[in-house]
Amino acid sequence: MRLRKLRKGDLQRILLQTVGAVGFLAVALFAPNALQALKKLGIIGKKRQKEVITLARKKLIKNKLLTEHKNVYKLTRKGEAKLRQLELKDFKFKKPTRWDGKWRILMFDIKESQSGLRNKIRKTLIVIGFLRLQNSVWIYPYPCENLIALLKADFQIGSELLYITANSIEYDTELRKSFGLY
Repeated sequence: MRLRKLRKGDLQRILLQTVGAVGFLAVALFAPNALQALKKLGIIGKKRQKEVITLARKKLIKNKLLTEHKNVYKLTRKGEAKLRQLELKDFKFKKPTRWDGKWRILMFDIKESQSGLRNKIRKTLIVIGFLRLQNSVWIYPYPCENLIALLKADFQIGSELLYITANSIEYDTELRKSFGLY
């Protein structure tokens, strides 16, 4: 059987989700649950599965995403944030059947000293489907208030990220075409 190539983050997400589902997990339960998920996805074969899980688990502990005490694993705050980030990466909006004619504009003003955070925000917006209007001005045609609230919480930013709903934008013909709204 040909195995699917392991995408970066797949294994991390599965292991973090396994632990995060109950808040903690004993080592005896950890491997079987994760192995079942990996098997269903066709990510790893039987020969190396325990080795792959063990290495991934050790890496998560080394990167302080998990803690281990007496064979009980818990997500750290950093691990919870990483899990949300990995889940957000595959997040897709369910587009309404009809566009309400309003534009959602997101603007952010992040200091130069936090350029890494700026880049994370940009990458996240691209994955979600926002289009860039200007350097720190992004647009999306569908409601996404809940997602923006989640981004603000995950990135620990508040007033630096401004969400606007606009009834119209000048010269929006190209924007409408980009989002398939014609």
